[in-house]
Amino acid sequence: MTPLIPSELLQKSEKILFIAHLALGDFTYLQNGFRAFAAAYPHIQIHLWVDEVRRTSDATQWEGLRTYSLYDWVEESGLFAKIYRKTYSPALYAESLREAQAEHYPVVVSLAHVRPQQYADLARAITPEGLVIGTRKPISPLRPWHYFSYRKIDAVLTPYAGEDAGEHHISGVYADWFHQLTGLDIPVAERYPFVHIPEAALQQAQAQLASWGFDSRKGPLVLLNPFAKSHKRGWPLERIAELIARMQKQPKWADACFLINAMPQELAKVNAMVQSRGLQRTQAFSAVDNFFQLPAMLAQCDLIISVETSIMHLANAVHVPVVALMRKKNPEWAPFDSANSTVLTAAQRSDWVKAISVDQVLQVIG
Repeated sequence: MTPLIPSELLQKSEKILFIAHLALGDFTYLQNGFRAFAAAYPHIQIHLWVDEVRRTSDATQWEGLRTYSLYDWVEESGLFAKIYRKTYSPALYAESLREAQAEHYPVVVSLAHVRPQQYADLARAITPEGLVIGTRKPISPLRPWHYFSYRKIDAVLTPYAGEDAGEHHISGVYADWFHQLTGLDIPVAERYPFVHIPEAALQQAQAQLASWGFDSRKGPLVLLNPFAKSHKRGWPLERIAELIARMQKQPKWADACFLINAMPQELAKVNAMVQSRGLQRTQAFSAVDNFFQLPAMLAQCDLIISVETSIMHLANAVHVPVVALMRKKNPEWAPFDSANSTVLTAAQRSDWVKAISVDQVLQVIG
């Protein structure tokens, strides 16, 4: 297969811009592609446009969007010479667009799989004369104008161009994207999720556990995460309470300590539930200061039980066994490390994660 970016263009280019609407789960696996690209083309600066799909004119939401924990990880990765991260308001988006246009990028690649036509427009607006590569979806008769957006792409990045058929893990899809772009082959062993945790974050996690009296625990440390951005992927908090109470009655978990991971805005609700249920050796936890608080705490655990969100991928990255509660809808997002992961899937494709029962979880951890 001929690479989408001609080799002679790569050899003479000094920089490249990638556009992505990143979430933590995306970057968990995409970073391996960026790392491989950087190793293969050390003379090319990688620039990254992180588009905020929640962009809003509501100023009350800007601070939360500005401090999105993903940026901590992306900036500390050392992979990018420049990151456009101020795209969360219309004014800042316009300012970032002008800044990107001034770079005169020879190549702009959109890795967007949501609203790809919008990012085709953005990529071409950034580089009127450069090579634009992007994803696309079949054009709906209800939205024929998408055709004009896709005409702005010079080459199409297909969802998966490999020869083998069937479902593919998201790490394989992303590795294939870089193969399509440049011909790079990223072996399976180099697709494993990873995170480099600063020593200060590890010390902070250990100090936090000590403040709860968990540093001298006799049993395992278990983190449970019921929260996801979508209600379809969440698990009721009441189930978490029931699961902890029933685990504490089993000899294997009788001396266990429990952490309930929560987004900052959910901490009060979790604390109230722990108190009302009288749950012993149970604390609410949230990474309120920076991203690395989360993997640092995960690394202290002996077991992680999480719904379908980035935590189950980060569990693999810190090499802690994980039980993942998932829908049938997106099997490509299952944890990468099957040896250290147990996936519990809702029975029907239309089921939400809450269709998984406490009994099912107890059975697999028993």
